[in-house]
Amino acid sequence: MFFLNKMYCRTYQTAFRIAIPFLPYRKPRLMEGISSLAPFLQQVQISCILLVTDTGIRKAGLTQLLEQELAENQISCHIYDATTANPTIQNVEEARALYLEENCQAIIAIGGGSSIDCAKAAAARIAKPKQTLQQMKGLLKIHKKLPLLIAVPTTAGTGSETTLAAVITDAKTHHKYPINDFCLIPHYAVLEPEVTRTLPPSLTASTGMDALTHAIEAYIGHSTTRQTRADALRAVELIFQNLRAAYQDGNDMTARKNMLEAAYLAGSAFTVSYVGYVHAVAHSLGGRYGTPHGMANAILLPHVLEAYGSRAHKKLRDLAVAAGLCTEDETPENAAALLIQAIIDMKRDFSLTDDLIRVHGKDIPRLAYFASKEANPLYPVPKLMSRKELEQFYGIYAD
Repeated sequence: MFFLNKMYCRTYQTAFRIAIPFLPYRKPRLMEGISSLAPFLQQVQISCILLVTDTGIRKAGLTQLLEQELAENQISCHIYDATTANPTIQNVEEARALYLEENCQAIIAIGGGSSIDCAKAAAARIAKPKQTLQQMKGLLKIHKKLPLLIAVPTTAGTGSETTLAAVITDAKTHHKYPINDFCLIPHYAVLEPEVTRTLPPSLTASTGMDALTHAIEAYIGHSTTRQTRADALRAVELIFQNLRAAYQDGNDMTARKNMLEAAYLAGSAFTVSYVGYVHAVAHSLGGRYGTPHGMANAILLPHVLEAYGSRAHKKLRDLAVAAGLCTEDETPENAAALLIQAIIDMKRDFSLTDDLIRVHGKDIPRLAYFASKEANPLYPVPKLMSRKELEQFYGIYAD
């Protein structure tokens, strides 16, 4: 990357880092289980809600308890369950239309990051009907009060229940982009381990690795705070202690509960401190090929960490210590190698192998363009990379 471009990126990131204490970051209030939702809605005089989810979640019966309790408390529930794995503009507009048609007063999202992101974007379009999603792309383009938004994650991974981002895909251009604004942080979140009980091992693994990616990228960047560092370290500790247990036994509710906490903490960390090139590359793959985001993050993570080299070693040692892989006496280089190898071992154990991603060689320049456009100058990565340098991460999977 040219010197002047690097100067611009670092100056931009420094300005945001200085501004962090003055920006309206917040965490959603945590609610005690799904059974607390109906009484709460009655208390705030809401009698009609839009429930945003996906077909798989609904067929699995994960929305049934909420639907029943809402009905028993005379709260109308209108359901949008067509959310796709990478939510599209069409998904958002369909959910928004249903909300308006039924005169809903609040939105509850039940599902993984896709359903929650769809709900966030729909709420943004409700708040700003004259602004398209494309016009909201990037930073702080909404700045409007959204309808009451409650998130119930069914995966322990995306952390979308606590973040200021909604990631949307333009199905026509295959471009996947984030919308970031403080108003997108849900007002409330419900961390209910019971709804994650039936999550298949493969999704338990990929979403857990997604949370690990959030924590690591937030920690090794240049825009951390004392709180985000603490949240990221605790998230890494919990993931290394519980992910394998949740993967091996879906009925281990202690592991499930701890993984939900880890995802929440990792989401809180990267909301303030941002992510890095793992996410930028994964988003481009999701937009072009529909590659599941958690899987892409898991597969890419060790490759990108290795590419950062010595710029990330000291912080990776902190994370290796939190993961229980070494002590603080270990050299940064060795500790970083231990952490990266542990991630590679996780990928192998969870069958998240590199051959799950395939890239058409002719697409690489355009994919790298989108990744660079997303990441530079926003993401405060340990080592800045140009569009050309980012092409290396696609070349690994090229046909």
